[in-house]
Amino acid sequence: VAVGDQVRLVGDLSGKPDTLVRLVQLDPRSTALRRTADDDDPYERIIVANVDLMGIVVALADPPPRMGLIDRCLIAAFDAGVEPLLILTKSDLGDAQDLLANYRPLGIEAHLTERGSDVTGQRSIAERLHGKTSVLVGHSGVGKSTLVNVLVPDADRATGKVNVSTGRGRHTSTSVQALPLPGGGWIVDTPGVRSFGLAHVDPSRVVSAFSDLSGGIDGCPRGCTHDEPECNLDVWVATGNAPTERLESLRRILRAQHSEQ
Repeated sequence: VAVGDQVRLVGDLSGKPDTLVRLVQLDPRSTALRRTADDDDPYERIIVANVDLMGIVVALADPPPRMGLIDRCLIAAFDAGVEPLLILTKSDLGDAQDLLANYRPLGIEAHLTERGSDVTGQRSIAERLHGKTSVLVGHSGVGKSTLVNVLVPDADRATGKVNVSTGRGRHTSTSVQALPLPGGGWIVDTPGVRSFGLAHVDPSRVVSAFSDLSGGIDGCPRGCTHDEPECNLDVWVATGNAPTERLESLRRILRAQHSEQ
């Protein structure tokens, strides 16, 4: 059973002392966002179930953005059928344009926030998450819990600072927790991740998330990684079925599955 699961219970649901409830059924999941500890680890861990959106939270500075983790999170989202969003924090400390340019061909929606009382950025994120079940993922210190505390004023999620020597954040959230959003929907806060293994992901399932490219994989050789000379996606693009930039961007994130984070 994972956070986000819908379950059936029997017993006394009052929550009073000495009461007993039994979980008797786990309902089918609409989505399951998974990761492995490392790329050679076959054991999948479900981060959260039944989410609609995955907010990939990235600080533009302190700590600096790491595209490897962003790409890996995108692969996991595409594989799970979960819509990804980029949430770029601390935009007052760094320029977002170069980072956004890398993901524009993929059509990834992005929201920017600044430190302090950035009402405009916070409102745009709140409106986007309204009525949805969303999960926030990212390195420690990028501002996930700070954002949750803004979106859910009584959440009281612990926040921390970035280590000056290492440039990495310290784990402040130690558990996955789902919180109801004011006005409707849920937000799931997760502990900061150091790695995001993708041993469980088949590249074809990632390509299938792109409607303009997925039609080309039928002509690929068996076991095609979609980043090799015999890949039929090159023919698909050359005959005008999809922009070259889309295939180049897709291949970059597929390479991240086998590269350092």
